[in-house]
Amino acid sequence: MQFIDLAAQYQHLKQKIDKRIQTVLDHGHYIMGPEVQELEQKLAEYVGVKHAITCANGTDALTLAMMVLDVKPGDAVFCPTFTFFATAEVIAFEGATPVFVDSDEATFNICSIDLEKRIQATIAEGKLTPKAIIAVDLFGLPANYPEIQKIADKYNLKLVEDAAQGFGGSINGKRAGSFGDIATTSFFPAKPLGCYGDGGAVFTNNDEYAELLKSYRVHGKGKDKYDNVRIGMNSRLDTIQAAILLEKLAEFPTELINRNKAAANYEAQFSSKYKTPQVPAGYVSSWAQYTLVSDNRDGEMAKYKEQGIPTMVYYGTCMHEQTAFSELGYQAGDFPNAEELAKSVFSLPMHGYIIYPKSV
Repeated sequence: MQFIDLAAQYQHLKQKIDKRIQTVLDHGHYIMGPEVQELEQKLAEYVGVKHAITCANGTDALTLAMMVLDVKPGDAVFCPTFTFFATAEVIAFEGATPVFVDSDEATFNICSIDLEKRIQATIAEGKLTPKAIIAVDLFGLPANYPEIQKIADKYNLKLVEDAAQGFGGSINGKRAGSFGDIATTSFFPAKPLGCYGDGGAVFTNNDEYAELLKSYRVHGKGKDKYDNVRIGMNSRLDTIQAAILLEKLAEFPTELINRNKAAANYEAQFSSKYKTPQVPAGYVSSWAQYTLVSDNRDGEMAKYKEQGIPTMVYYGTCMHEQTAFSELGYQAGDFPNAEELAKSVFSLPMHGYIIYPKSV
């Protein structure tokens, strides 16, 4: 059994994907070819935003968002401590300071109550200028954007949605990737919508941001690639990856249904044995991972291994515990919910072609 069965997906889409790749090989426009523009249009339509700008990977997507929002040294950017390293890394990369926030015990996402406390404490301390919030759609479930947006507006902060895991999720029909001022996603192969390499995208309804993103991703270009009007980066999506994503995006709604069926099956099997992930009313999860909580994680994972069922831990170390952020001075116990999750969560296989494992 595969944790994420990319081979089964490819066999299902083989003829369409092979044809798309062959078209790119025939026309030879390997960088920023026509499939890139086609993908950007279809991504924007699916998410429900004016602009989708592709880039080389999900981390670059977040970096581009930071650049557009002019995040700089002396700024504070608030983000969850229970997340992948890239969420906080891009803040520090711009010279700003990540201010970590505890998790919501029920959803595992950023806790809006703790978020406001951290913002107030940062303002009271007076050393940093609160600039933005990065909320993460952890394990496929959109964060509580109705509440987070209220907080962002109250303290005049920009809001970035890290939808790398949440693509396909929604709140009351509004899709992940459409929340906040800017949203980002990753097309890493293991993501709900993934390519066969690295890739990413940025979403926004802001015309000015969109133009800046298009410039920043190609060395800060102006009227052409030899007219450089700002310092940018080299972050373009390969045309072949765009071609693959076009066929995967077409199939994605069906895969999303299958993921939710798999999650419902898991819930029926495991709700009496573990703490299972809960989806609030009005929310839809894309189930990037199906994550359980157990007081005996190692023992439970060992039982699944004996049956040939792979499991994974996302994430065993919080951001405030990472060596790279040790100088920020956080202590054990500063984020009790997140720290407990890091010790007790593990994930079962989840994809759109799953054969359900039996309970152990």
